[in-house]
Amino acid sequence: MRPIRHVCVLAVTLTAAACTVLGPDYERPETTEPAAFRGLEGAPQAAAGDRTLGDHEWSAVFQDPVLRDLIGRALEGNYDVRIAVERVLAARARLTIVRADKYPDVNLSGGGQFTRSTENSPQALPPGVDKDNELAFLGADLAWEIDFWGRIERATEAARAELLATDLARRAVAQSVVASLAEAYYNLIELDAELEIARRTLDSRKGSLRLVSLRLEQGVANKVELRQAEGLVLSAAVIIPDLERRAEQAENLIHLLLGEDPGPVPRGRPLLAQERSIAVPEGLPSELLERRPDIAIAEQRLVATNAQIGAAKALLYPTIALTGRGGLASEKLSDLFEHDSLTWELTPSLTLPIFNAGRLAANVKVTESQQREAALVYLQTIRGAFREVADALVGHEKSREVREFRERFEFTLRDQTQLSRKRYRGGVTSYLEVLDSERDHFDAELTLVQAVRDELLTVVFLYRALGGGWQGTPAAQPLAQQAPRGDADTPDATDTAAGPQ
Repeated sequence: MRPIRHVCVLAVTLTAAACTVLGPDYERPETTEPAAFRGLEGAPQAAAGDRTLGDHEWSAVFQDPVLRDLIGRALEGNYDVRIAVERVLAARARLTIVRADKYPDVNLSGGGQFTRSTENSPQALPPGVDKDNELAFLGADLAWEIDFWGRIERATEAARAELLATDLARRAVAQSVVASLAEAYYNLIELDAELEIARRTLDSRKGSLRLVSLRLEQGVANKVELRQAEGLVLSAAVIIPDLERRAEQAENLIHLLLGEDPGPVPRGRPLLAQERSIAVPEGLPSELLERRPDIAIAEQRLVATNAQIGAAKALLYPTIALTGRGGLASEKLSDLFEHDSLTWELTPSLTLPIFNAGRLAANVKVTESQQREAALVYLQTIRGAFREVADALVGHEKSREVREFRERFEFTLRDQTQLSRKRYRGGVTSYLEVLDSERDHFDAELTLVQAVRDELLTVVFLYRALGGGWQGTPAAQPLAQQAPRGDADTPDATDTAAGPQ
């Protein structure tokens, strides 16, 4: 037993000495933040310590009860969300596969051979030799690569980062579903507002047509005015079928986001009753780095490529492995479990790459280049996030100004239309003035509700740009928490939410 003891001591010593982990340890790249965030000047500022738009859960941002119900249903039934969950589960399994290389591979094996020789055999047995022969074996086979240079540890680190990135991608999908559903719902209720305006205008113009017809019978109006009034009726009526088509298609889109078949969609608050206020904090850029899933994903991709450098470098060094077999072997099946049947075999091995035409060195260069690329992608993602927030801030501010001008413009044209009708009824002006006024007012009403919708959409875009939308969703709870107990290499909720610090 002394040789096996020596081999075991050697294995433990090598394992304990395997503290040389090749490759660079991860360090977050330094980033520069804009001194003054463009578009922040005109945005309403949050009070110190207050939670701001990007910090809130989606249920607090979207006050419409119907919209909140639709978002909740989408987060459960949306196919993109469910696909993202399966990708996380697959990434967890891949981490388990990579991490398993740290440990010995042990397989149970057994077998036997039973033969009988006869006098007619080609090779006759000497006298007195038993004609029946038996050979039986029961034991275990062992194969173990000792991670002396940290190759498996770096590969596990990369797989863990990929798991975190996949889980964060699930969060980004949930964020996208929340924003897409809110956008589709606001488009739908804006079409409802346009339909209401078109139908109300159609009824009003039908009343004007009756008035012109009556005046024509009385000899006060002429046929040109009658045709003009008919043209106004038709111009309002032709819009209604197109708006109805677009509304039904918007409903179908919402059901697609819900993961359901096409059908009608319930309505909640009307367009003009939707909440459009926002609050933006100071020190915005640094918070973006912690909250936006796309930035966290890019960083985890960088962590993975950084770890892969060490795994590639380890291939340049010797590979130390142990293979062995131990168990019971006997020439008689009945004697298999006797003490003298114990047998074992251990074979340490070392493999050193000598010549591979530069393949392994080139592989290191590939991983280093991929790491530099991932670092640039990470920095590019941050810049893109700053740009999205700036665009959303200026978009919200300017859309608010446009909406205010549209309100004033609609009020002016409404008053002008009323005055034109009075002048026409009093015989002061022709019906052409009424025609122009009503046509301009109708267009102004439609553009006003479109401006209100655009302002609502900028709230959605800003909320997403600030990293909001995943809070309060099932994706906010990492699937990595569901790992079996005792799995020290599985990232916990804090790791998944924040990533490397």
